[in-house]
Amino acid sequence: MENQTEVSEFILTGLSLRRHWELQKTLFTFFLLLYFVILLGNGAIVAVVIAEPQLHTPMYFFLGNLSCLDIFYSTVTVPKMLAGFLSELQTISFGGCMAQLHFFHFLGSSEVILLGFMAYDRYVAICNPLRYTIIMRKQVCRVLAATTWTTGFSHALMHTVMTSHLLFCGPNRVEHFFCDIKPLLKLACSSTHLNLMLLNTVTSCIAMGPFVVTLLSYLYIIHFLLFKVHSQKNRQKAFSTCMSHLMVVALLYVPVLVNYMLPSVGTEAQREMMVTIIYSAVTPALNPLIYTLRNQEVKKALQKILRRKIFNER
Repeated sequence: MENQTEVSEFILTGLSLRRHWELQKTLFTFFLLLYFVILLGNGAIVAVVIAEPQLHTPMYFFLGNLSCLDIFYSTVTVPKMLAGFLSELQTISFGGCMAQLHFFHFLGSSEVILLGFMAYDRYVAICNPLRYTIIMRKQVCRVLAATTWTTGFSHALMHTVMTSHLLFCGPNRVEHFFCDIKPLLKLACSSTHLNLMLLNTVTSCIAMGPFVVTLLSYLYIIHFLLFKVHSQKNRQKAFSTCMSHLMVVALLYVPVLVNYMLPSVGTEAQREMMVTIIYSAVTPALNPLIYTLRNQEVKKALQKILRRKIFNER
């Protein structure tokens, strides 16, 4: 289909504070350090999961996938945001804008789906431990991981194609620090009715489907632990294993639901930007801390690798 777009580039106005250069420098330093934490923290988890045979289990296989998604997810937005703090005018080409939109929704929706599969994994491990190795065998885990990535990619591709074929002929100032769907739809000269309908229906299903799976999984887990597990020690161990995942789910779902389920009008654009920062930069930095601080197996594996490295250097 012939591209009808007349606008060749967009101007990102999101976090521009041109009259407050000192504040911009402070924010640049803060987000740069945050980005390093994301890369180092999630990279360390991926390396540990690959290096340690004792972590070659479904739970840590999914955790490694989550860390990869967090690295890529933050990379889509944070470097561009950092560049914006140092430039007078932050522009992005139309093609670059569509690519950023695609990868942001590809990785974001993949992460949401993966969290649903991780909840199901915890349900099987706790409520059906004798059949766990059969149900969650390697082939099944690989299929679930492939489903996660391909579904996220297909969902994002739908939005990218639909948005790229809109007519942009007027203002090109995007009220955001990256190219997201809702700010772009406000600039379109052609009808966005179908785009909004897909955003409200398909994206809601992508978000709410795994949320329902997570909710049902933990309702079954709580019922099983309260009524069928009589050992207090075993209950505490199971709850401790689940708490890390629940905290990660809350950190992602609360801001996502706020952004995509509530209407955006007028000054709501500022709210959307602040909320997006939480799940695109802050949450990926917190995830490895949550899993390492609350997970004894990961901490022991990290200590083992560090001791091995120190010993080899000597």
